[in-house]
Amino acid sequence: MFRKTILVAALASLFSIGASAAVSPEEAKQLGTTLTAVGAEKAGNKDGTIPEYTGGLTTPPAGFQAGSGIRPDPFANEKPRLVIDGKNAAQQSDKLTEGAKELLKRYPTMRIDVYPTHRTAAVPKFVLENTAKNATAAKTSDGGITLESAVAGYPFPIPKTGYEVMWNHLMHYKGLGWNAKYDSYNVDSAGVPTLSTSGDAWWEWPIYDPKRSGLINTTEPFWLVKLDYIGPPRRNGEGLLVWDTLAPIKQGRRAWQYLPGQRRVKLAPDIAYDTPNPGTAGASTYDDASLFNGAMDRFDFKLIGKKEMYVPYSDYRLTYAKSAADITKPNHVNPDFVRWELHRVWVVEATLKPDKRHIYSKRVFYIDEDTWAALASDEYDARGQLYRSGFAFQSQSYDAMAPWEDTDAYYDFSSGLYAFTVVTGTYFGVKYMTEPKLQTFWASEALAGAGIR
Repeated sequence: MFRKTILVAALASLFSIGASAAVSPEEAKQLGTTLTAVGAEKAGNKDGTIPEYTGGLTTPPAGFQAGSGIRPDPFANEKPRLVIDGKNAAQQSDKLTEGAKELLKRYPTMRIDVYPTHRTAAVPKFVLENTAKNATAAKTSDGGITLESAVAGYPFPIPKTGYEVMWNHLMHYKGLGWNAKYDSYNVDSAGVPTLSTSGDAWWEWPIYDPKRSGLINTTEPFWLVKLDYIGPPRRNGEGLLVWDTLAPIKQGRRAWQYLPGQRRVKLAPDIAYDTPNPGTAGASTYDDASLFNGAMDRFDFKLIGKKEMYVPYSDYRLTYAKSAADITKPNHVNPDFVRWELHRVWVVEATLKPDKRHIYSKRVFYIDEDTWAALASDEYDARGQLYRSGFAFQSQSYDAMAPWEDTDAYYDFSSGLYAFTVVTGTYFGVKYMTEPKLQTFWASEALAGAGIR
């Protein structure tokens, strides 16, 4: 029996205000001592079920081919230390998200295989050095919505507010950028997968170019996304381009679409917030991607505290699976392919502001302390009922010193459907950039050329 989860409840009452300032130099001394260089607790837990952080996973296992986008599972021979199903879920409920509990309650075939915990996260030295600088310099403004005085690292390794934790998620290191050819599916209650999207995706964080230095300009793009759609046939030739900045009030998201039928590139201001995402055939919103992305102006983000939770982790088997049919089972992702581990996560509760509109009235995010990535989320409708839940299937790209969490599942409890996105193993996996793309690649004019088939 595990010890009861401890919430850092004091944080919720002391730090509920959106705006924030940096921590003191004295407090920042915890980084690299009792805390890791990115702000996670360095020590393991008292039960020994979470180990001490010792530097992460940076050595590829046997069988990995240099330059490949397919990464063998370094823990393939491990067995679950605990199996949770509907019969024993109540005994583990304090470590389960509401979405996980709902899946176990609804479906007898659902189970959670909990494996030994590995703290695999590792990022380049320059990111760690910049994180130390941010600890005493970075701050938010506009009620937490804008990030200022930050360099290319985690802005708030010792967070005090929910907005700070979410900025760590939005800014968390995923490499300079990556490219993947992928498929996404919607799965009905009979387990029939329907291809919602095939595409060629490019994501880049130009701020993480190692040759750059200095503060990030708040109105320059920190995140760039380019999607060239190749399937299903009705979407072949479409293109999408998105730019995000650190100051969404001053310079909001810019997005463009190319539609072959119109043969022109057009501005797409609705590619944000709760607009249904055609990439999942509407089973998720645009701001559900990566479990959360975009501006934080429609919700109040409250830091609840830190908690030990079962979350998807080291999911190489799932991310690089060769056949989507093996994964997409009735009602839920095939449990044989999902690895869960016990990790400490920051819990952030987002409540819709009274004067704002969104299909979700409340959202709860579970942010991994080692990677600062959201690994699970729960979404509630206007009645306060659990509506949807998302899970990000984490794995460390040991050859690139970058975590991966962009293979996701989104469950819609009102319809009984789920979306499973960014299946890369049927193609060439995930390949990381070593140099930034030219600015012309990210120009809206380039969409038309890429979209011609």
